Amino acid sequence: MLSSKFTALLVLVPFVSASIIPLPSIPAFSSSLFKFPSFTASKQTPGLNTYAREAGKLYFGSATDNSNPGANELADIPYAKILADNQMFGQITPEYTEPVRGQFNFTEADQLVAWAEKNGQIMRGHNCVWYNQLPDWVTAGNFSAPELAEIVATHCGTEVGHFRGKIWDVINEPFNDDGTWRETVFYDTLNTTYIPIALEAARRADPGAKLYINDYNIEGPGAKSTAMINLVKQLKEDRVPIDGVGIQGHLIVGELPANIEDNIRAIVAAGVEVAITELDIRMTLPATEALLAQQKIDYNTVITACQNVKGCIGVTVWDYTDKYTWVTSTFPGQGAPCPWDDNLERKPAWSGIAEGFGQKSL
Repeated sequence: MLSSKFTALLVLVPFVSASIIPLPSIPAFSSSLFKFPSFTASKQTPGLNTYAREAGKLYFGSATDNSNPGANELADIPYAKILADNQMFGQITPEYTEPVRGQFNFTEADQLVAWAEKNGQIMRGHNCVWYNQLPDWVTAGNFSAPELAEIVATHCGTEVGHFRGKIWDVINEPFNDDGTWRETVFYDTLNTTYIPIALEAARRADPGAKLYINDYNIEGPGAKSTAMINLVKQLKEDRVPIDGVGIQGHLIVGELPANIEDNIRAIVAAGVEVAITELDIRMTLPATEALLAQQKIDYNTVITACQNVKGCIGVTVWDYTDKYTWVTSTFPGQGAPCPWDDNLERKPAWSGIAEGFGQKSL
């Protein structure tokens, strides 16, 4: 499904529009439709993606966002030059919404996919069904089960069909931390059937797509990771299409869960591949030399765990620089979670990643 010579792109597609009418007629994505300012990508050879591929992984990538008018990351040329280096990266995140039923707007996502493909990078879609970032018409629609099932199928089918031949986080964050099902408009109306509805719609729209379920706090063994494994096994038994599990990896310096590698192996043993999809490792500010040194160790631990399991196909950091991290606005007093700092300079964590992919001490 994925070209073996490319890295990967991540496009954030929250569940914010759909329709109970048949799938809208929306042309499939074509990069030839878009023109972009050209610049010479930073070629710091070799890069982390090079190291990942030499180690047998499909990619090392980063998320990004080109949809925020106040902070369009791709308009930051020094930032974009580093991101465009396909020896360093290949996963990217624009965010766009469709607040009106049946009206899909792929403008920002199409632009980012075209930009990435121009740089020899590929897309990882994120996501089709999520309890967060929902418009009022979904949460307050009081839909019947058949209506909401049609909405889910239409939304997933339209998105996946528009961006064919990609990896997709079809379902995002279905579980509570104790392994119980998260109560959402989808679960409350459809129970667990919204999972196969979404996955089957995605498969119908693109038989070549790889379909994932993605969640946080499943990095180590525990109730939540066990629930994910059991879900995968049940889907396999029911012949529902499922190809992978995304382990998000929003972690804290010095507080990594134990047995990450063993947990990845257990998920792979259920019959799917695994990707680390949203890796960042935050610390209590200010950053100190000691914290940065521990952060390097922690990044190395996660990368090494993935590296040691054949079925772990790649790693995405949740933006590569502290300049654009989501952490500081979400966790007061915490930050500096990324491998590059606010000034786009590599931190010790960069070397921890490279060493995790088998490079000598850098």
